[in-house]
Amino acid sequence: MKVVIVGAGPSGLVTAKSLLENADANFPFDPIILEQEHDIGGTFRYRTYENASLVSSKQLTSFSDFRLPLSYPDHLTTEAYVYYLRGYVDHFNLNDRIRLNTKVINVTRHSKGGHVVSYVSRDSKDSEWRSEVSTIHAPYIAICTGLHVVPWIPSIPGIEHVVAANKHIQKPVFHSYEYKKRAQLQGKRVMILGTGETGTDIAYEAAKAGATEVVLCSRAGFLSFPKQLDDFEVFGYKSEGPGIPLDSLITNLAESAYVHPWVEGSHVRWFISDFVIKRLIWVLTGTQAGCNQWVGELEPDRLGRAYVFLNKSQKAMPYINRPYRKRPKVFDYIARYIDPPEDSPPQTDFTVDLAPFPTHFLPNGRAVFLPSKRKDYIRMKDRDVRPELVIYATGYKQEFGFLDKESGYPTPDEANIRNVVKEGDESVGFIGFVRPGVGAIPPIAEMQSFFWISLLKGQVRQPIPSPRYHLLVKDTARIKYGVDHSTYMSTLAKDIGAAPGLWELWREYGTHVLVCYCFGAAFTTFYRLVGPYKSASAPEIIKTELWDTILRRGVMGNLIMGVIPMAFYLSINLLAYGLGTAWAMVGGKVE
Repeated sequence: MKVVIVGAGPSGLVTAKSLLENADANFPFDPIILEQEHDIGGTFRYRTYENASLVSSKQLTSFSDFRLPLSYPDHLTTEAYVYYLRGYVDHFNLNDRIRLNTKVINVTRHSKGGHVVSYVSRDSKDSEWRSEVSTIHAPYIAICTGLHVVPWIPSIPGIEHVVAANKHIQKPVFHSYEYKKRAQLQGKRVMILGTGETGTDIAYEAAKAGATEVVLCSRAGFLSFPKQLDDFEVFGYKSEGPGIPLDSLITNLAESAYVHPWVEGSHVRWFISDFVIKRLIWVLTGTQAGCNQWVGELEPDRLGRAYVFLNKSQKAMPYINRPYRKRPKVFDYIARYIDPPEDSPPQTDFTVDLAPFPTHFLPNGRAVFLPSKRKDYIRMKDRDVRPELVIYATGYKQEFGFLDKESGYPTPDEANIRNVVKEGDESVGFIGFVRPGVGAIPPIAEMQSFFWISLLKGQVRQPIPSPRYHLLVKDTARIKYGVDHSTYMSTLAKDIGAAPGLWELWREYGTHVLVCYCFGAAFTTFYRLVGPYKSASAPEIIKTELWDTILRRGVMGNLIMGVIPMAFYLSINLLAYGLGTAWAMVGGKVE
């Protein structure tokens, strides 16, 4: 039963492994991966740059049954992560399943059912594609090409004037996927369009490379948080130890597991946590805009984890904050965020200037900014900004030109069953096409592969409850594939019968695993303790690596980020269960 997988990034690799591991007499899955590049890794291999590292932790990002040693850093470089993926391929014997230098050019429906996948190949990355077209007939196809492949470049009037004014530079305007080394930025006036993680990363790299000017442009602001919580000082005391990865802090019990549908649908957990976090970071850093973020704040109706992707690349913040941070020393003594020593005055007084997005460029190459009441506009409105380099860190769009339009193939935005398949077209799976506000795509892809397999086998719970995991965005938003990591993972686990019950956990694995599950984040390994994807390696991983993430919080951390939220949310859920029971008794329906 052939399954063609398009793309050898993390999503494609874990889908192939899941299919092989769960093949049986009724569903003898025979996956093959077609990858147009000359190596595996996808975006992590081909759209990265020097000094780039993951903003998601190894604990969350690693696949459920192939872990990294505790001695490894919490956040891998992209190069190290690709090395990890190669180890995954070797460990699970996937090499023979991967065809590199193989480009899918068309997918169409077969007259007798299934799909016909047409592709071309080449000998190496430097050779031409062969003219002959080969085909594979497969009952199933998994699209795993990823969210970050085709650059999205918005139109800005007058951008050609920047090119004309800087003919001495080989390529004065380009997308961030073409940025590779600091040498590209050295000694230049640099403008970066976009304040996502890549944009702020490049701003930091430009400051370190010796750029003469760095202007970072934001459309509507951003929400900055460090990927690792280890740089706080309270009453002169700085906590020692390795720090805590941000994505390991949200607990399971009553936040992801055992959540009443009414509570889940109201998103009250998100709103309450946002309220508390804003006040906490104000005490610790003096601002509610983000963690130690003094400019570039979002509008109040979008300020929180319920609405946006957190920007966890905080290296540039000391340079961005410099003109704006004003806080009495007495408050800094009570609590403060500590900037890295190498980026703090008097070591440097360089500034990354935040500015609004330019509306256009004048014939002389000068940027014109849209007037507003934002602090960054007030500071920059009279500045003569004429960049030598303009870098679009504006993200990506999704295109599927190889899917035959006349055959009526869906696209990921039409995948209305858990963002994996379109109802009625379950033989086409989209794996890895959601992005968490805080979290990582690879473990989500692993859970999606489990869900797709269960769906094909007819083992998903029915009826499937309404989705309550999407980030809250406006109908006009360009990006609508954002999800809350914990809620989405927990939902998929419930759908496939992999969400463990507390009594079931205690009876089979004991108190240690039970406590770890309650206090831990939504790690995929938890959803391999019971159900159809149960793994013998899961308990030991939980008792060691995942238990370590809880121990590193300390007593106070587990009290503030574990016991208190759990007790509060449990009380809300118990109230909802009581009201729901009463409502059901009088004939009401609980959804």
